[in-house]
Amino acid sequence: MKAVIIGGGISGTVTAMALQRAGIEASVHEAYPSGGEDAGAFLTIMHNGMDALRAIGAEGPVNENSFAAAGLELVTPDGRTVEQRSFDLDGLAGPRTLTRAAMYRALQEEAISRGITFERGKRLVSATPGVARFEDGTVAEGDILIGADGLRSVVRNIIDPSCPPPRSTGLDVVYGYTTDTSVPQAPSLYRMIQSLHAFFGYTSAPDGSTYWFARLPTAEGVRSGLSPAEWRTAAFVAFDGEPLPAAEIIASTGDEVFGGHSYDVPSTPVWSNASMVLVGDAAHAASPAAGQGASMALEDSVVLAQCLRDLPDAPTAFAAYERLRRARVEKLVAGSAAVSSGTTSDRDRNWLYQHHIEWDATISRA
Repeated sequence: MKAVIIGGGISGTVTAMALQRAGIEASVHEAYPSGGEDAGAFLTIMHNGMDALRAIGAEGPVNENSFAAAGLELVTPDGRTVEQRSFDLDGLAGPRTLTRAAMYRALQEEAISRGITFERGKRLVSATPGVARFEDGTVAEGDILIGADGLRSVVRNIIDPSCPPPRSTGLDVVYGYTTDTSVPQAPSLYRMIQSLHAFFGYTSAPDGSTYWFARLPTAEGVRSGLSPAEWRTAAFVAFDGEPLPAAEIIASTGDEVFGGHSYDVPSTPVWSNASMVLVGDAAHAASPAAGQGASMALEDSVVLAQCLRDLPDAPTAFAAYERLRRARVEKLVAGSAAVSSGTTSDRDRNWLYQHHIEWDATISRA
């Protein structure tokens, strides 16, 4: 079997490595000339995401390019810490925080070192069984096509042209970094602040730099096309005048600011056909509130490879993969949406973090 993977981000790259470990040849076809290395801001790989990487021996590059957090604090608008949580769960390692660019580079370099082929500048325009066609006129042939092409997945629409579009979460999300070590620090933890008008979180790296994000309630399209400076201003205004460190941290930030509107995909009715299947955000994008988008994609990648390894044909493997994954990811998407809207705090996340993948376990048909 040969797999053609569309998308060279986190899920596409790890799917290729997992398939290789399962004895299946895979090539990765990335739309961006740079492989997406300059996209996004920062992310956290939670315990379950690190577990998925360990299943295929790929956790090392992430550990080398990230830093750990021991827990989180929840802070009220008046500055009171009302809850503390530890990330130490019976010795489980995680989570790790790193820039999205660092994550892409680390995983892609690891995949290439394992002999996996990356084709860049390959934007998918159409596909039929066995053949993927790209905007530059080239094609790729394989037995199966895997859509790891994210929120605006082309493969999702090829599989099901009537699939629902991504849904606005009603939030703009802004990410930033500051190297100013004089601002309030949060070493080895995430400090989460619910202000009067928005939500702010930050953590400090071992070198004293601070990574922060802000979730700003906003209708879709209100702030489209903003520059980094304009995103910084929008975030600052949301917290200015409150007795919290958010505005101070934002003001200390230069142009390392990334912003955009947030979407999710609550349920994708059709995940696969006889020769095509979806992984990661292409199947089930979540709002960033739960911090699980990347980790769920990593789980998908490994479980799909196990199914293709152990079951007799692609349709049977795809059905088993969906059976193993759909309920879990849709529960996560719904929970993250509830946190984003403020209807729940979703305090019990051990069902997420303690998920374990045993690579040598055999996947059954039913």
